Amino acid sequence: MRVLILGATGGTGREIVREAALQGHSVTALVRSKAKATHLAGADLVEGDARDEQALLRALEGCSGVISSLGTPMSPFREVTLLSAATRALVKAMDDRKVRRLVCITGVGAGDSRGHGGFLYDRLFLPLLLRKVYQDKNRQEDVVRGSDLDWVLVRPTILNDKPAKGSVHAQTDLSRVHGGTVARRDVAKFVVKQLTDDAWLRRAPLITW
Repeated sequence: MRVLILGATGGTGREIVREAALQGHSVTALVRSKAKATHLAGADLVEGDARDEQALLRALEGCSGVISSLGTPMSPFREVTLLSAATRALVKAMDDRKVRRLVCITGVGAGDSRGHGGFLYDRLFLPLLLRKVYQDKNRQEDVVRGSDLDWVLVRPTILNDKPAKGSVHAQTDLSRVHGGTVARRDVAKFVVKQLTDDAWLRRAPLITW
């Protein structure tokens, strides 16, 4: 399958590009600057803004699936709209191109996973530093859920750059989840698998070690 990856130049996005190639997929990456994305070996680069529907239409040419690993910096005071705006444009472009499969990464703290990030994360980090970001992640999830696409929302716990363990715990029953971490490489492996696996279709698993 040819897959479009958004957010490919970020830490998790780079691992997704690598993993998609390992799993036999062809990769297109929409990037702001080709000159700053030369490290994405093996990916076909399309330059453009993820909020620009025309750029997305160009990037979706020949694709059968999309992975969104878009991120945004901490923003304690300024409103954040990038994630929801880009996702709205993406859903429209996917509808136009008749691309069905969307795997979208948000994070622990989005939707009904709020309150399951651990004491410090839930009481300090998220409300003080990430509140605006997660308000937009919630809007992003609402856009995905409101679409007619074949979607999977993936909510990793706190990301790290440790070596992969090779598997994750994926769950929607969060009654016993109180924090956790997971390697970006393990997130990438899980996310790429969702392109062709229907086990979590139209669901929002939280993944952790």
